Amino acid sequence: MKKILNFLKKKFVKNVIVVAFGTVIAQLITLSLLPLITRIYGPDAYGLMGVFMSILAVVIPVAALTLPIGIVLPKKSIEAIEIIKASIKISIIISLGSFIILLLFYKDIANILQIESVDILLFLIPLIILVSGADQIFRQWLIRNKEFITISKISVYQPLIIYGGMVIAGFLMPLASVLILFLSAKSLVSAFLMYLVMIKNKDKLFNKLKNQKTNFKVVIMKYRDFPMFRAPQELINATSQNLPVLILATFFGPAAAGFFSIGRTALSIPSQIIGKAVGDVFYPRISEAANNNENLTKLIKKATMILFIIGLIPFGTVMIFGPWLFTLVFGTEWTVAGEYARWLSIWLLFMFANKPCVKALPVLSAQGFHLKFTIASLLTRIIALFAGFYFYQSDLVAIALYGITGAILNILLIFITINFSNKFDMKKKG
Repeated sequence: MKKILNFLKKKFVKNVIVVAFGTVIAQLITLSLLPLITRIYGPDAYGLMGVFMSILAVVIPVAALTLPIGIVLPKKSIEAIEIIKASIKISIIISLGSFIILLLFYKDIANILQIESVDILLFLIPLIILVSGADQIFRQWLIRNKEFITISKISVYQPLIIYGGMVIAGFLMPLASVLILFLSAKSLVSAFLMYLVMIKNKDKLFNKLKNQKTNFKVVIMKYRDFPMFRAPQELINATSQNLPVLILATFFGPAAAGFFSIGRTALSIPSQIIGKAVGDVFYPRISEAANNNENLTKLIKKATMILFIIGLIPFGTVMIFGPWLFTLVFGTEWTVAGEYARWLSIWLLFMFANKPCVKALPVLSAQGFHLKFTIASLLTRIIALFAGFYFYQSDLVAIALYGITGAILNILLIFITINFSNKFDMKKKG
């Protein structure tokens, strides 16, 4: 009992619990409202939103070329401010670039993905990129200052506003465009709430941004690993994860995309509840451990094993009872989504467990490897998907191959990361 109490008293564990608690409440809100949303809107409308959600999921992680992640790293706040200013400039450039691309090709993109009925909403993407950049900057600044209670509270308010709004609006206008508009507001709500908290707490960030001069080139050169390696890795990884929705929409229509989207949304709840909380707290913790010459391998192994054991409960349940659970929770129209979820849960279990490994790679200076690994993973998953479509003419076989391939790749990444950390620890000792 004493060991358990001592474990819970550790600062790292306390921070994880704080963030996880807020995320648990947030996901309970999402989970309680999702059955209403699926019944109000149906697979076709949800599928259109799923396609749009997949596009955003690819674009948002690289809204500032992942440079905001570096805000946590410097010892001095002056340097963190420089990273923030550089991140803002990058977001503006990417937003303008996306707007130009959409002006030229938005009709073609909509036709390929079979989302012609909501094609004009693609022009929300440049605005979402700007807002997402601000959201990432504010979040990393709060993480740097260890304001985990604030992060926890905001993670509760956001889904209450977004998904609650979807339900209320759905009774009046059960349209795909309504779902997409609320989905697009997620980063805006989060960023605005963080902004209000920072103003209330008289955070000096905004004054520092006005008064401090920044050499953009110097910042980019010093933290070039993020735009050069981390950003492409995030882009490719996001593309890999969201490719099934886009391919399903292209070959089988919005309903198939909807089945995959609801399956992934439901299965992402454990990752959002615990995996993200651990990741947010683990990243500054492992960075601190590296600076203090602690044993990183032990830290990574312990966190990975704990997440794997925890993940067995929800993901194992879906592997066994997927179709029955989805029919019960979301309605009879969503039984196929349960079949999808069975195979996706195999992949997502190991992706859930490898959160500490992914967070450790920047600290281990292994972002170059991570980029190469992600490219190889993307190609492998594309082959798995197209094998299901072209050799078996079955969306379910394609999803099964995708899930199994994803699991194998994530297991491989865990072992390789541990090997990197072993070498890092030995080098520190030497």
